[in-house]
Amino acid sequence: MENTKKKNGDYYTIDLLHIAKALWHRAWLIILCAVIVAAVGFSIAAFAITPTYTSSIMLYVNNSSFSVGNTSFSITASEISAAQSLVKTYVVMLQNRTTLEMVIEKADLPYNHRQLGGMLSAASVNDTEVLQITATSTDPYEAADIVNCVAEVLPVRIAEIIEGASMEVVDYGAVNLQKVAPSITKYTMIGGVLGGLVSAMILAVFAVLDDTIHDEDYITQTYEYPILAKIPNLLSSGSKNYGYQSYYKVHSNIE
Repeated sequence: MENTKKKNGDYYTIDLLHIAKALWHRAWLIILCAVIVAAVGFSIAAFAITPTYTSSIMLYVNNSSFSVGNTSFSITASEISAAQSLVKTYVVMLQNRTTLEMVIEKADLPYNHRQLGGMLSAASVNDTEVLQITATSTDPYEAADIVNCVAEVLPVRIAEIIEGASMEVVDYGAVNLQKVAPSITKYTMIGGVLGGLVSAMILAVFAVLDDTIHDEDYITQTYEYPILAKIPNLLSSGSKNYGYQSYYKVHSNIE
């Protein structure tokens, strides 16, 4: 199978079969590169990257009627979109600077509100009125302390702003000693795939740039010139060197 391209008026032929053979003959090198880079990925994930841990709480968003100023709202179980909007409102209030500073003060954290905001994530659970808040930290105990402080601060903060609104804690945060990142398996697999692909690409480029005449098939496929003669390899062993061996024997007898 061949792929032909044109450049500056000349035609160059890329022999895909030649490339495939070159990769097959150097398969051991591709595997070796894949193993080496996979080992590098494993080492980075296991020793170079600080592991992170998470802890989560669940809060139930009260769907009873409430008011903000002179405007009243009523959210029922059938009004799912309205309930989702309410949960999104509470998420915005969680990321508020004042709320975060209250959590920092209560938990005595060595972060500013921007850093703490980057450690927190919140979303509704399966499009319900249950809000899940997750804290990510390099210390599993710190992650649990953060979300539990949020569980104490956020309901009070919301009640101060939105009249009649309330939140109830469904589940407090627990210490989770199972790290969530980095994934050693993921890093190892990505390293192995990248090592194999990059080494295969480099070998393919060398095969394309290789203009050495390896056999007569290369000449017939690359050029339109007829083959007038073939020089045998006199240094290799086998039946193909019969002429050389016969010459050597006759020359020895004459001497």
